[in-house]
Amino acid sequence: MCLRRSLAGPAFCACYLASYLTNKYVLSVLKFTYPTLFQGWQTLIGGLLLHVSWKLGWVEINSSSRSDVFAWLPASVLFVGLIYAGSRALSRLTIPVFLTLHSGAEAIVCGYQQCFQKEKISPEKTCSALFLLAAAGCLPFNDSQFDPDGYFWAIIHLFCVGAYKMRRMPQKPSVLSDIDQQYLNYIFSVVLLAFASHPTGDLFSALEFPLLYFYRFHSSCWASGFLGFFLMISTVKLKSTMAPGQCAAWICFAKVITAGASLLLFEVILTRATVGCLLLGALGEALLVFSEQKGS
Repeated sequence: MCLRRSLAGPAFCACYLASYLTNKYVLSVLKFTYPTLFQGWQTLIGGLLLHVSWKLGWVEINSSSRSDVFAWLPASVLFVGLIYAGSRALSRLTIPVFLTLHSGAEAIVCGYQQCFQKEKISPEKTCSALFLLAAAGCLPFNDSQFDPDGYFWAIIHLFCVGAYKMRRMPQKPSVLSDIDQQYLNYIFSVVLLAFASHPTGDLFSALEFPLLYFYRFHSSCWASGFLGFFLMISTVKLKSTMAPGQCAAWICFAKVITAGASLLLFEVILTRATVGCLLLGALGEALLVFSEQKGS
């Protein structure tokens, strides 16, 4: 048990790093910018692997009532929105910028807890939310690689992430476990994205993709599907074996090493203003970790 707990953090970081770098490679280097197909493929692989893991007894998926499934559907819609918008944004933005904007969702969650749930928020968490929001708000004006479409989809992704997190904070404990929720997300995503691939034009446009029959494209897509599944499993294990403060620390560390590695592997132009915004976001992340550890 101690060994499993000690490996949960490094395993999560490895999956987080590999998943983001692989997705960025497919979206930006190979330029496979058909999100309904790419995300549909990832959720299909994730759903199949989760189903096989359940049948083999490696994970537990409970049989939920129809009312519980329907009650979770709005969250599944938000899940589809966040992965679709995230894919569109990541194809156009650098990983450090994308992660900083992604972290801005914490400000939405913090505001929701304070204004609607009337929770008492610590000063550290409030400052963290303000720093993250300021970093996300200043980046579009200081990004030397500014892409309006990328930021548009990043904002949609940010709000979907925030709304999804709020949906997972009901007043009473949910009868659905994290694995149950993700299983429903996978099923709903595959169905919705499959139907959406034709109206969006992705289905027929992908047939003209120049690397469609190349080995590196196929291997990258397979890797992205498997890594997405392993990232989900490692995230669930991390949250179930560690305190919130420790989880926040590992998530922050994973973001830092992923952003750092992307600077070496992908073309990133950094100016002083951009670095300042990224550091402001990093400070917000650090304060979030501190507030979570203090609360624990």
